[in-house]
Amino acid sequence: MNGRLLTLVAAIFVVAGAASGAVAQQVPRMPRVGLLLQGSPETVVGRLAGGEFREGMRSLGWIEGSTVAIEDRFAKGDPARLAANAAELAADKVDVIVAIGVLPARAARQATSTIPIVTSGADPHDGLVASLAHPGGNITGLSVMWPDLVAKQLQLFMEAVPRVSKIGVVLQPNYSPHAQLMTELERAAAVLGVSVFPVDVGTARDLPPRFDEMTKAGADAYFVLSEPRTTEMRDDIAALALRHRLPGAAQDRRYVEAGVLLCYGVNFPAFHRRLAVYVDKILKGAKPADLPVEQPTTFELVLNLKTAKALGLTIPPSILNLADEVIE
Repeated sequence: MNGRLLTLVAAIFVVAGAASGAVAQQVPRMPRVGLLLQGSPETVVGRLAGGEFREGMRSLGWIEGSTVAIEDRFAKGDPARLAANAAELAADKVDVIVAIGVLPARAARQATSTIPIVTSGADPHDGLVASLAHPGGNITGLSVMWPDLVAKQLQLFMEAVPRVSKIGVVLQPNYSPHAQLMTELERAAAVLGVSVFPVDVGTARDLPPRFDEMTKAGADAYFVLSEPRTTEMRDDIAALALRHRLPGAAQDRRYVEAGVLLCYGVNFPAFHRRLAVYVDKILKGAKPADLPVEQPTTFELVLNLKTAKALGLTIPPSILNLADEVIE
């Protein structure tokens, strides 16, 4: 090969290399979102929360695998695994961590102070944000307003079942948000002239003896505080309550669909889809500290009249007229 030909070949390679480099520079890096969940992919709660968030992303034009990568991390109810999953996402330097619930949000905050965190548990009561208007730091998202809602939930339950006088409150042991909610329930109960007492239920195996204990203690109703592990037990809770002839209230419509009498609270599918709005803004350059925490503006009252009939209860018209949905 003569010198002129060598020069020509070299020039071709230079041009080709420059062209391929230009193309590479034109292809933007796909943003990565880490989805931190307390439950497992086998559970309804874990599966639905992730699916609902993905629906929200798609509605905003984010196509998984094409314009965004979403990486799930399930803790399967293990606090140590939750912390390890959060640390892994931080080490992988994802662009945003979406933490479904208070415990995942706490784990994410422990793992990173720089990667933006969007959570459904951004409540000043839990110490995750400085305030709703000015969250500060790297966390923002939505607030469920549990402490502000429990008094209204108890009031509606009392209106639906006026004969109630002693209520067992099903909660997760050693779970600080439930301890706070128990305090709020005690205050509301004192105003309404009823008594409440905690019933620790860590696993489904605890349910039968705890319902026996509730009945022996003179409880004539129960109230379930929401938490992913407890929500997975909702079918067992509803069945045991019916067996013990106890009407119950919950904070999540999924309990009522399982057979619990009444719930009042946010619509969780819409709530999880709403998280995508924050992720969209952050991926487009917004800072978490500049995005005020959003509080729900609409709540739903759902009644299960099939359960009421099985318990021999007549729900007052005042409550029926307020209901957003009645399951018959």
